[in-house]
Amino acid sequence: MITVLDVRRFKAEGKRFAMLTAYDHPTARILDEAGIPVLLVGDSLATNVLGYESTLPVTMEEMLHHTRAVARGARDAMVVADMPFLSYQVSVEEGIRNAGRFVKEAGAHAVKIEGPQLELIGRLVELGIPVMGHVGLTPQSVHGDEGVGELVPEDRREEQAGREDGGGPVGAPRVGDQRGEEAARRVLDQALAIEKVGAFSIVLEAIPAELAREITARVQVPTIGIGAGPHCDGQVLVLTDLLGLSERIPKLAKPYADLRRVIAEAARAFAEEVATGAFPDEAHTYR
Repeated sequence: MITVLDVRRFKAEGKRFAMLTAYDHPTARILDEAGIPVLLVGDSLATNVLGYESTLPVTMEEMLHHTRAVARGARDAMVVADMPFLSYQVSVEEGIRNAGRFVKEAGAHAVKIEGPQLELIGRLVELGIPVMGHVGLTPQSVHGDEGVGELVPEDRREEQAGREDGGGPVGAPRVGDQRGEEAARRVLDQALAIEKVGAFSIVLEAIPAELAREITARVQVPTIGIGAGPHCDGQVLVLTDLLGLSERIPKLAKPYADLRRVIAEAARAFAEEVATGAFPDEAHTYR
């Protein structure tokens, strides 16, 4: 089974690795058998599976439910559970309690926490709960300055995951913008601080490739990019984007299949055979 030590060793050996989101048992089995070393039960569950408008409404119980399913399907992969909005921001004690539930009740091997929650990360590591950090664009904070913040103009702060019109990443500082340069420095400082308190890896989301390269060179733990360019130690994609299931695929994602079309064609073919009486035929009928 992949462990924290294995993930750290990937960076030491210069081995780039993949992480994918997973939300259910059969998908987790498939990804595990495909050799994906890290599966993230992302709070993107909210928008990609449960139909919410953003990641904010997803609850601890919903996240626990899907983490259990993924943990039952993963035999070798590390399972990382995303801590949802307000499951850790209220107090360190509540954050510890909820992180413990992911490990104790749901079978996760680690948790992911957005932003510089330094005291909480340090306490969790002391208690034996591995933590994956997350800086850059932090969707749970999209309505406040600590999310996209000063890296983009105010009228773009609610953009979530890149642009399809050919524009740059959401976290890109504007050229010649002093606030953007200060924000980039803040992201670097956050990554260094998160490493210092014991996180075993850090997700870099929607930041300029040059900034991601600098962070990756400065920290000793692996960086995992999403919309952060090619210089990170690993890369992560949302599974529905990878499979071409999303209605709108962001610029930072690459679809490696078109399952939306495949599923639609299969459903139409089934409906047509039912309508004509071609299904079920003799081969699919009990005697």
